[in-house]
Amino acid sequence: MEPIEKFRQETREWLEANCPPSMRTPMSSEDDTVWGGRKAVYKNPEAKLWLDRMASRGWTAPTWPKAYGGGGLTKEENAVLSQEMRRIKARSPLSSFGIWMLGPALLEFASEEQKKEFLPPIVRGEIRWCQGYSEPGAGSDLAGLQTKAEDKGDHYLVNGQKIWTSYADKADWIFCLVRTDPSKKHDGISFLLFDMASPGVEARPITMISGASPFCETFFTDVKVPKKNLVGELNKGWTIAKRLLQHERDMISGMGLGSGVGSSASLESLAKDYAGEQNGRIASGALRDHVVQQKMDGKAL
Repeated sequence: MEPIEKFRQETREWLEANCPPSMRTPMSSEDDTVWGGRKAVYKNPEAKLWLDRMASRGWTAPTWPKAYGGGGLTKEENAVLSQEMRRIKARSPLSSFGIWMLGPALLEFASEEQKKEFLPPIVRGEIRWCQGYSEPGAGSDLAGLQTKAEDKGDHYLVNGQKIWTSYADKADWIFCLVRTDPSKKHDGISFLLFDMASPGVEARPITMISGASPFCETFFTDVKVPKKNLVGELNKGWTIAKRLLQHERDMISGMGLGSGVGSSASLESLAKDYAGEQNGRIASGALRDHVVQQKMDGKAL
């Protein structure tokens, strides 16, 4: 038997034994989406069981290195895992901006200490992340952001505002673009990570005409951020932001669809193929919001 076929057989057997019955049925509502995090509430205990079982194998982030909690799978093995999950109609165990967006950027730019600190909790669904990019005054010019981080010796002091921050009111941590050099535009931006429970952080949900939305305004008033939470080099955050956007696009393009990275199909059509359609929209609200955020960020960058 070829190694990949042996992997398929073992994966099929494991999924049959470990995927709870209710996790093989369609979600009844958006409340069934598992985001994880400190504030997570699991209305179905089997959703938490499924998350824990998949995370124990690193299969919430199948291709990440095992050293950081991932599954260590090859692209071919990951494709097999996706196929076998679809075969039994298994739900995704975890929806996570940490997996979709931040994690790949950390793997590329973070220090070894940062990888060990932040990646395993993402895999296990223990920390829910949000993205702090867009600002009210910057419009479509993201590089014009004004949220500043002042060097105070052992920490940065962050002041400013973000807008259209998806699920900021529910997130535990934020990955945030801040201005660390006001004399430069693109080369004056840095990439910081900090806890949304930090004093001085406030997230206010934005109510749309159509009703509730996942978006928030987020305010930072004298927020202290440890120096160790700077990812990459000082003033090189723009490079990380662009790469993060590409990782995100690649993720959507290659969600086990066989289309591969770099597909010319639209993000919407790729997501609909993956998650299905309801009334002409992407069936998964989490993925739908994610695609909207990605398109907004793409225009701003």
